[in-house]
Amino acid sequence: MSHIDTASRDDDLPVVRRLAELAALVHATRGLHVRWSEGPQKDAARSSVDSESGLRLPGLSVNPLDAEAWWTRPLEDWLARQLSQYRHLAVDNPERIAWVLRGEHVGRGPDCEPLIADAEPVAILEPALLDEAARRYAAEFDAGRGPED
Repeated sequence: MSHIDTASRDDDLPVVRRLAELAALVHATRGLHVRWSEGPQKDAARSSVDSESGLRLPGLSVNPLDAEAWWTRPLEDWLARQLSQYRHLAVDNPERIAWVLRGEHVGRGPDCEPLIADAEPVAILEPALLDEAARRYAAEFDAGRGPED
């Protein structure tokens, strides 16, 4: 995707600047996930740790970017929701960034999140994209509403 900038904060990875660009990347490459951390270099030789038990997990905690089969809304809505659900991780720690990766699914963490081993960094998500996702999430969803069943 030639319109994605390659000047990033980590390993010269492509920087995704718009939600539509991320949607195109997800359409083209299945099995992508987003991670909120200090970046791929810091995560290269480690795995996540469960903060409550202190146990080391067998991979990195991530969130899937592929929409589930039941999802009938636009992919951009799914992505906006996925990105907005954990954006607080970067707000709580400004050293954290959102980045896209793929790897081997090795289990689930204590919050039922996928765990990925052998992570291959794909791209960095620019803060402007995260702002766009937050605006779309606020406009398209009834955030905070509880289950109806």
